[in-house]
Amino acid sequence: MPVPPSNLRGALFSLAAFGVYASHDVLVKFLGGSYSAFQLIFFSGLMGFPLVTMMLMSDRTDGNLIPKHPWWTAIRTTTAVFNGLAGFYAFSVLPMAQCYAIFFAMPILITLLAIPILGEKIGLHRGVAVIVGLLGVIVVLRPGEVPLGLGHLAALAAAALGAMTSVIVRKIGHDERSVVLMLYPMVANFVVMALALPFVYVAMPVEHLGLVGLMALLGLLGGILIIVAYRAAPAIIVAPMQYSQIIWAVIFGFFIFGESVDLWTGVGTTIIVASGIYIVLREGTPAVSKNQPVLETRSRALMGASPRISQWLRLFDRRRSKDKVEGLAASQGDA
Repeated sequence: MPVPPSNLRGALFSLAAFGVYASHDVLVKFLGGSYSAFQLIFFSGLMGFPLVTMMLMSDRTDGNLIPKHPWWTAIRTTTAVFNGLAGFYAFSVLPMAQCYAIFFAMPILITLLAIPILGEKIGLHRGVAVIVGLLGVIVVLRPGEVPLGLGHLAALAAAALGAMTSVIVRKIGHDERSVVLMLYPMVANFVVMALALPFVYVAMPVEHLGLVGLMALLGLLGGILIIVAYRAAPAIIVAPMQYSQIIWAVIFGFFIFGESVDLWTGVGTTIIVASGIYIVLREGTPAVSKNQPVLETRSRALMGASPRISQWLRLFDRRRSKDKVEGLAASQGDA
């Protein structure tokens, strides 16, 4: 049976998006060797803030900026801030392929966190997939055989915090305005990084500032491509494409940073990816999951420094729906 053109288009756009994200992460790793995560996130957020603010101002839904779920919003804001810090730091000290391998555990962690937070029920199949995926993480880390450093802990923390952020969004997202969900983490990021900046600041030459600007641009471009992908194809087509980042990690790591992938990292990554894809496919099966926490997570693990894709999609969808309603009302009035 031929693949629908829209599905193929969505898959290609998502592949392009994750290629762009991988390029973004190359800059994170390169600059992370000279500057702290606080400084990189501050300037990256500062350069992208005007455009993001303009897009947020286009939100015409009624309401104010007071969250309806203040405690969940506070927890989500905190996890989002530390997610970005942990991810940036992990890239600065670990090989790219190893970072991605650990980040890929995020769907497994989302599945686990969805049980207490969303009341999700995990059957035998997804339960086995979770256990297998966690074993894959152990294979990558090999505790006892390979020294575990702060970089490994940071990568694990980024995956766990990203999972927590995603599950909370799934819990409160239907009640909160998109602008509230997007604005609080952005402001918190700016404030926290600004407070830490005087203690970690290192003067940046113009070319490095340019690279930070390019990093912000690539993050925004990747988000736009993902939005286009999700508009063209269902999540079950788009979501598995995130694993293509491991290919870019191997290529960039080898040619730019002189990194290589050892056998056990490759084996563990394969196990984690297989587990994640199986969880995605199971969630796409009717009656298996009422919440679809993994499929509805439109953002990758390292999104603490920029707004999450799910909120962008909600903002655009609501704006488009409102335009349709206003257009229909206007046409009826003319009639």
